[in-house]
Amino acid sequence: MDKLEAMRVFVEVAECQSFVVASRKLDLSAPAVTRSIAQLERVLGVRLFNRTTRHVRLTDSGLLFFEDARRILEEVEQAVATASGGYAEPKGLLSVTAPVLFGQKHVMPVVREYLQNNPAVTVNALFYDRVSNLLDEGLDIGIRLGHLKDSNIYATQVGSVQRVVCASPYYLKQHGTPRHPYDLKDHDIIQASSVETSMTWRFESKGEKLAVKVSPRLHCSQNGAAISAAGLGMGITRLMSYQVGEELKNGLLVRILCDYESKPLPVNIIHLEGRQANAKIRAFIDLAVARLRANPYINH
Repeated sequence: MDKLEAMRVFVEVAECQSFVVASRKLDLSAPAVTRSIAQLERVLGVRLFNRTTRHVRLTDSGLLFFEDARRILEEVEQAVATASGGYAEPKGLLSVTAPVLFGQKHVMPVVREYLQNNPAVTVNALFYDRVSNLLDEGLDIGIRLGHLKDSNIYATQVGSVQRVVCASPYYLKQHGTPRHPYDLKDHDIIQASSVETSMTWRFESKGEKLAVKVSPRLHCSQNGAAISAAGLGMGITRLMSYQVGEELKNGLLVRILCDYESKPLPVNIIHLEGRQANAKIRAFIDLAVARLRANPYINH
């Protein structure tokens, strides 16, 4: 059996969610598509689709195989174009992941420009406040904040960010400005739980490490809500510098306790080993590196 051809048929059926529609797009007979999928399932020893009279849906095994099969077909196409000396045009589906606010504020402008430059590419932008596993989740590119532990990824650092303590000018005028982290016990605290998961805020100053237990008056599960609350003068919050960059620039918020900020965290663009030759990935990384390194809200 021609495994690449069988994978091509499988991917088309999965994307169309129909054997009949896939057969038309592939210019094959419906029985030929059915035989190809049945033969592939026998070789793999798993069922790839759940079939009813109305629907064709991937099984869990089929979903895992779909991500790999699609990527393999794209890489084969890129390899053929490279070997023949032709221009490898970025095409296909590109999956990009990043933290929620970083993605919304700083990655989406890159995605917009990338889509304008590459009309044959579709982007799936997945923004989560958790660490995504590129391999397990079938993702192409990740923007990761913090020190890397993965050994099977390539990384390009574009800058750094750090935790900053801030409040509105109105709040500070009403309640005074803390000069030392221990002064926070006398202030209203807004806890952004995805940035500060503990009630103990940690600081550094001239090599000395400080741990200050705070008693928040407001807990926010979303960082955007904590930013809004701080801007309304409801208290002092601690967020990442990139999250409040615009608010600090326009004066809605003021950065305080700067002498006690912890060390910066690196910002890296990551992708899996062996993917660097893929045109769609290479084109996005080249653009993202240039734009993020020029971003005024990312330290350099």
